[in-house]
Amino acid sequence: MDYTLENCRESVLKKYGRRFVEFLWEYGCDVFLCESMSGHVSFRLGGCVEVFIVPNSLESLVSTIKFLRNENLPFRVLGNGTNIVPGDGFIETLVVSTERVSELSTDGTKIYASTGVSFKRLCQFALKNGLSGFEKAYGLPGSVGGAIYMNAGCYGWETAENVVSVTVFDGVDVYNISREEAKFDYRSSIFRTDRNLVILGATFTCKPGERNAIEHEMMETLRQRYKKQPLEYPSAGSVFKRPRQDFYVGTAIEELGLKGYTIGGAQISEKHAGFIINKGGASASDVKALVKFVKEKVREVYGVELETEIEFWD
Repeated sequence: MDYTLENCRESVLKKYGRRFVEFLWEYGCDVFLCESMSGHVSFRLGGCVEVFIVPNSLESLVSTIKFLRNENLPFRVLGNGTNIVPGDGFIETLVVSTERVSELSTDGTKIYASTGVSFKRLCQFALKNGLSGFEKAYGLPGSVGGAIYMNAGCYGWETAENVVSVTVFDGVDVYNISREEAKFDYRSSIFRTDRNLVILGATFTCKPGERNAIEHEMMETLRQRYKKQPLEYPSAGSVFKRPRQDFYVGTAIEELGLKGYTIGGAQISEKHAGFIINKGGASASDVKALVKFVKEKVREVYGVELETEIEFWD
């Protein structure tokens, strides 16, 4: 197949049919054929996906998922793309973006946030309303849905700490599950194993606080991020899970002398060895090769098997 953009779009339209696209329009979606993923992930790399679907509301998202499930069409859900490495070339999949599903509300000490709300916006909303609980999360990349999916955390804090319930859609019904039912664990939740459940939003608990004190702690968190993390380069954040409490992956990689080690356009950050950055023109293959190299070196020297936090979409 000739993967010029024009031929690609014609082929995808022929595969799915114009009526497929019209159905999605009727559900309130914007639809893009053969969309480059590089503009939708924080690593700024990756090839094109067949169909990129952007629902414009929560109702539109539910209708879209129900439609795709009824048609037996496999798809992936994408938040802010801060933990994703899409493959190179042409990726035969459908992607449903939650970026426009971004409602926020509060009843006093609880905040409801839709799946597509950025975590930065959630933190700012809490600050505006004088609610404490997200200070250590300020600057956390990604969306609410993504943070719940992987139980994102930083500086000793994890998303699960503030979760009261998660609103989900199983293809038939919309309902809430409790924090216990979500089975949160270190960088994990039920959503990583039960792909039938789609996160629509969550209710978080907070405590009333003094706005100046909340803002001060948030800004201190942000200063620490900029001091220690290579935020000036595209990346997907921390690459590896900590295999055990007393093993610090970034420190181990640094002790191996691998800071700055480069494959293609992908480099182990010279600022924080737990990050792989896109120095310019990196491909998914570069990142994957660098991850494999680090895993082999850590296994060889420390006898430790590393797992990634980031997900590769091939």
